[in-house]
Amino acid sequence: MKRSTERFLTTHTGSLPRPPDLIKMMYAREEGIPVDRAALAARIKSAVAEVVKKQAAAGVDIVNDGELSKPSYATYIKDRLGGFGGASYPVTSYKDLADFPELAKRVFGDPGRSRRKTPACNAAITVADPAAARTDAENLKAAIGGVKATEGFMSAASPGVIALFFKNEHYPTHEKYLFAIAEAMKPEYETVAKAGFVLQIDCPDLAMGRHIQYGDLTVEEFRKRARQNVEALNHALAGIPPEQLRIHLCWGNYEGPHHCDVPLADIIDIVFAARPSAISFEAANPRHAHEWKLFETVKLPAGKVLIPGVLESKTNFIEHPELVAQRIGRHARLVGRENVIAGTDCGYGTWVGQAAVDADVVWAKLAAMAEGARIASKEFWK
Repeated sequence: MKRSTERFLTTHTGSLPRPPDLIKMMYAREEGIPVDRAALAARIKSAVAEVVKKQAAAGVDIVNDGELSKPSYATYIKDRLGGFGGASYPVTSYKDLADFPELAKRVFGDPGRSRRKTPACNAAITVADPAAARTDAENLKAAIGGVKATEGFMSAASPGVIALFFKNEHYPTHEKYLFAIAEAMKPEYETVAKAGFVLQIDCPDLAMGRHIQYGDLTVEEFRKRARQNVEALNHALAGIPPEQLRIHLCWGNYEGPHHCDVPLADIIDIVFAARPSAISFEAANPRHAHEWKLFETVKLPAGKVLIPGVLESKTNFIEHPELVAQRIGRHARLVGRENVIAGTDCGYGTWVGQAAVDADVVWAKLAAMAEGARIASKEFWK
């Protein structure tokens, strides 16, 4: 993994806007409408090439495939793993939205969110499509070859977030279910690493899980669940060097009140215990922008890198580059310039059809991040 040794590097969380024609094809596939598989594969490959070029043009250093082959960052596993064939149980128990029922209707009525399918696990989990991750890696490798990029990364769902969204109707205990997922996801994780990319593990279960599924747990009970999720994750990642791994921490990429979010201070030690060396987390939105101060008292462990969000992911405001520079600088002064990479709070296409931020605005926001990183770099590398 590249570090900010000569200037502040930039990256993002993973998902990016999908082309309208690709959205239509993926909607059809999700609804069970026959889609020409070869045509879909070809369009995904060309769309990945397009999105990589757009990232490079915006000034993003560490680029990815935009997660364009996936219906969402977590639900894609239903197409790659066997054992998920039960009834769908969408999570609708967001504790913060319970206090605002009209807002809840709007959030859960999002056309992308309402189409998500999360069938329960009703049989032993197996790897059903080992070629999918290889194809993703090949598409990104081909796309990066045509641009000037510092590095490439690919994302994958954590065992914990899969267990969070897909109900267990087969395994006798949650722990057995969690570790069965970890074993099944291990080949995908290792495929990405063997392709030479940095692997990002998406872990909203370590934060968002507190208020959308485990809202009845005390903080300490939730910490116990989070520690178990990290144990399963570390087991699955045992064969990959920590410096080739990064983790994304998230409280939910939806425009809600978020007043029930667990504080970063209550979970940061558990996040540090995860194998990945880099930690991507929300640090720009109004609910978490203040938490940079945590690192005044919490020491960053040796070898760890922070990827704080310097762009909000649910608003069409384009952050001023000076604000971006300030956000980068706050973290760099506390943990060291080489230990900070500028990132985004979350993705801009978390699931197919999700469009809180206009696609053209997304690229303008990323360009503002790159400019902000240049401004901050001039201050820290004089």
